[in-house]
Amino acid sequence: MLDQPIAQIKKLRVEFQTKDGPVVGVEDVSFEVNPGETVCIVGESGSGKSVSSLSLMRLVEFGGGEIAGGQLLFDRRDGEEMNLAGADQDLMKQIRGNEIGMIFQEPMTALNPVFTVGLQLTEGLRIHKDMNKAQAEDRALELLRQVRIPEPERRLKQYPHELSGGMRQRVVIAMAMACEPRLLIADEPTTALDVTIQAEILALMDRLKRETGTAVMFITHDMAVVAQMADRVVVMFRGNKVEEGTVKEIFENPQHDYTKALLAAVPKLGEMQGKAAPEPMKLLGEEGQTIAPIPGTNEVLLTVKNLTTRFAVKGGLLRRTISNVHAVEDVSFTLNRGQTLSLVGESGCGKSSAGRSILRLVEPMAGEVDLDGVDIMKLDQAGLRKARLDMQMIFQDPFASLNPQMQLVDQVAEPMRNYGVASGSELQDRVAQLFDKVQLPRSFMRRFPHEMSGGQRQRIAIARALALNPKLIIADEAVSALDVSVQAQVLNLMMELQSELSLSYLFISHDMAVVERVSHHVGVMYLGRIVELGPRARVFENPQHAYTQALMKAVPIADPNKRKSEKDLNFKPIPSPIHPIGYEPEPSEYNEVEPGHFVLTTDSGY
Repeated sequence: MLDQPIAQIKKLRVEFQTKDGPVVGVEDVSFEVNPGETVCIVGESGSGKSVSSLSLMRLVEFGGGEIAGGQLLFDRRDGEEMNLAGADQDLMKQIRGNEIGMIFQEPMTALNPVFTVGLQLTEGLRIHKDMNKAQAEDRALELLRQVRIPEPERRLKQYPHELSGGMRQRVVIAMAMACEPRLLIADEPTTALDVTIQAEILALMDRLKRETGTAVMFITHDMAVVAQMADRVVVMFRGNKVEEGTVKEIFENPQHDYTKALLAAVPKLGEMQGKAAPEPMKLLGEEGQTIAPIPGTNEVLLTVKNLTTRFAVKGGLLRRTISNVHAVEDVSFTLNRGQTLSLVGESGCGKSSAGRSILRLVEPMAGEVDLDGVDIMKLDQAGLRKARLDMQMIFQDPFASLNPQMQLVDQVAEPMRNYGVASGSELQDRVAQLFDKVQLPRSFMRRFPHEMSGGQRQRIAIARALALNPKLIIADEAVSALDVSVQAQVLNLMMELQSELSLSYLFISHDMAVVERVSHHVGVMYLGRIVELGPRARVFENPQHAYTQALMKAVPIADPNKRKSEKDLNFKPIPSPIHPIGYEPEPSEYNEVEPGHFVLTTDSGY
C-alpha cells in the first residue's frame, strides 16, 4: 500500500510527574505524516510540539515524561505497522537512527565533544547497517558531500568544537540521514543559525527529502520557515492541536484565533516600504492601540570614527601573540538622539564586538567614540563609570545576564543603588514605575528569574537598562531567543519607550525582517567592516553591495507563494578574519551612491 502514512499519532497524552502532582504536556493530539511529505508542527515554547516528537522516538521517558494514553503507529521498513507506545527500549534502539532519524535543536549538545566527526558519523552505520570501517568511512564522506561541507576529508578527523555552528548542524543532519530513515524529525534545526546558513540548510533538507523520499516532521516556531518548507501544518497551543491544514490554507485563511495571532506577529520583509519612520506592529487582541511613527531627531548623539578592535591569538611554547583576529575593522557611523541604527550581519561579522567596544566592555585598539560630547576612549576608570550612566546594554540571553539568586526588585534597583541615584521609599517607587513601563505586574517584584518566561526575563533586562535613564541603549540580539508573539510585544515595548523617552538604540541583529521594522538607519557588516550604510528605506529597497544583496535574497518570507529555491542561494564561504602580526588592512573607503547611502569600495573579501 503506497498511501499508508509512515507515522500516525492518535490521541496522544503525555504527563510529567512533578512534586505538585502530574502536569499534562500534551493532551489528545492526533496527526499523521505521509511518505515524502513535510508536516510542520508550529507553536510557541511550552505548546507541546517537542514533546510530541520525543514521544514518537520514545525519548520522552528520559526527560521525566510518561505516555499516559494514545497510540504511536509507525510503518516499519518491512511493511509491518507497530504501536511504538508499547515497544520495549531494546527494539526502540534498533528503530532510532535507523528508521527514524532526529535532528536536535542545539548541535553542540547533540554531538559528543570527545569523539571526531568521522567516528560519530560511522557509528550508526556500523551498528545498523553492518558495514566495516572502510565502507562506513566512504559513506560518511559521501554524506558530508551531500550536506555540502567544504573539505570533507579534513572534517572527518576534526572534533565538533573545531566547526562553526552551521557546519555542526550539517553534521547532525548527515548523522540523521546516514541510515536513510523513513521518517526524519527535525526539532527547530535552524533556530540558532544565521539567515544565509538557515536558507542553505532548509534548501538542503528539502532536496534530501525529494531525493530519498523520506517523510519529514519539522518542528519550529518560525512562520517564515513554515512557509518555506511545509506541505501541511499542525498548529499547537498549550498541549492541544488547535488547527491543521495545507500550508496555503493556514497562511491564507487561518481559522483559529491563535493561528491568526501567530501570523499577525510575524514581521514580514517589505512591510515597511514607503514608510518614512519605524512604527510598532499591530497585534491582535490589543485593540485601540495608537500606532504612531517614531521620527526621532536630527541631533547627533553618538559619533564613532575608525573603530578597530582586534583579539590576540597566542600560540607556541611561550604563549606569544602569533596573529590577530580582526574583529572590528575601521568602523565609522553616527547615531541621532531618539533614533535606531541597526548593525546586521552573520555570526562572526563583528557586530557584537563593535557594540561592546563602544561601551568599552572590550577595549578597542584604535578609534574615537563620542557620546553627547564626551570622548569615551580618553576616560579613566572613574570617568568611564560616570559615563556608563548614559549608556546601557541589553544582552542576548536574559537568563545569563540576570542573577539567579536575587529577587527581581533588587536586580532592577541595583544600578540605582550603585550610583546613589535613589534610596529608601523613592527607590521602591522608581522600581515599581519601571515594572509598569515594561508592562509587568508589580506582584512580580518578589519573584526570581527562574520563575519567569523568556519574554518576561527580557522585560526585566530592559527595565534594568532603563533604571539610570540612559541616552543610549545597545541591544545585542535582544529578541532573537524569543517566540514570535513575545518578540513582537518586546519590540513594540522598545519602540514605545523610544518615542516616550527619546532613547537611541544601537540594535544588533541578524534578523532582517525585525531590522526593517525598527530601524531608522542600517549598517551591514561583513568580516569586521561596514560594507553598506544608509537610511533603512534605501538599504532595503536599493541594496548596492553584493553581500547585502545576498543577505536579502536569503531571508525566508512568511508566504508559501514566495519560496526560495536552492539556485537562488549561492554564498561564498566566509574568509578567515585571522591575520598574521604586522598585517595592515587598507582603510575603509566609501562611495556615496545617493544622499546618506554609502557603499564600501575597499575590497571587503566578498
